[in-house]
Amino acid sequence: MLRNEFTFGLNRIYLLFPEMGFPTTYLVTVNWLVLEQCADEILATPAIKFLPWTFRKHLNPDHLDNTVFVQCNRQVRAFTPDVRHPLWTGATVTYVAMQLAFHMGFQKVILVGVDHSFTTQGKPHAEIVSQGDDPNHFSPAYFGKGFKWQLPDLETSEIAYHLAGQAFEADGREIVDATIGGKLTIFPKVDYSSLF
Repeated sequence: MLRNEFTFGLNRIYLLFPEMGFPTTYLVTVNWLVLEQCADEILATPAIKFLPWTFRKHLNPDHLDNTVFVQCNRQVRAFTPDVRHPLWTGATVTYVAMQLAFHMGFQKVILVGVDHSFTTQGKPHAEIVSQGDDPNHFSPAYFGKGFKWQLPDLETSEIAYHLAGQAFEADGREIVDATIGGKLTIFPKVDYSSLF
């Protein structure tokens, strides 16, 4: 049902492209561990890619079709409506995508698949190596055995989501959550099937 919509995919969403039958319009990845381990896969996707400016030196300049670099900032806690300026990552790539959507002029952002829950627990941002299948994402291979990743910081993500909601609302726009069974409570919930 999303085939003809503008869609933002995040990190390793491309693992779902064969099942979906189409790629997302955009692919946003700002996490260094994901980029270091999956750069070739990410660059091979047909989606327009948004990657951190600081990662450009690690990529072959001959293989950067449909790639846009953004500056990321992990210190300044703010919502950036103009992505020509550094973006706070808000501890989640979803927040970066929200800022991109705002900059592009989208009036309504509909979240799909934002579970906002992890069975793997520990100190936020701690780097771990998966010991088996990934229980936290749509595919067991997402952060599968041997994959290095950082534990989530859901508290900081919620701060970022509040900032995004306020920015959209102040500009007469909205963010709603159509995730089926998701744990995020920041945005108004809508029934996914009612959107089509």
